[in-house]
Amino acid sequence: MGKYLINLDPKRCINCKACEVQCQIHHQLPEEIRLGLLLSEKMPPTSEKPRVISAFMACFHCEHPWCVSVCPTQAMVRRAEDGLVYVDQALCVGCKACILVCPWQVPRWNQTTGKVMKCDYCRDRLADGLKPACVTACTTHALSFGRPDQDSRKIRQGYAKAICASKEWI
Repeated sequence: MGKYLINLDPKRCINCKACEVQCQIHHQLPEEIRLGLLLSEKMPPTSEKPRVISAFMACFHCEHPWCVSVCPTQAMVRRAEDGLVYVDQALCVGCKACILVCPWQVPRWNQTTGKVMKCDYCRDRLADGLKPACVTACTTHALSFGRPDQDSRKIRQGYAKAICASKEWI
């Protein structure tokens, strides 16, 4: 597991998608590419009020990332010091092996550049002591960024269940 974790408090999330928009702006992405994805599902009302369940899908920065192991050019890198997984754009040849092997379908194809992109927790911002763009943009402070604690495995399992239940993630 990486040194960092983006966590979503679904009770605070209003599904405004400011996190997605700020990520696109920060990384200058085409409209169709979202590196951090806010998944929402309308649930049947439990009382008089309808409710929405949300999960934030960004890279999990796995301890043994499959995307890194299949990359033929070593463009997919896991930093030893903090566990961040990122794409070295200069080495990426666009073979898409990382996209095919990731169980979460996190790496994204950028048709404009012919290369793969993925969430790297805005490592440029981290180097400057800032939080990822998506976390900074969250108007209700539903997204938080920090070091995982003992409950991070449960958090990640909860995300996985929410993501798999959503129809949007594919």
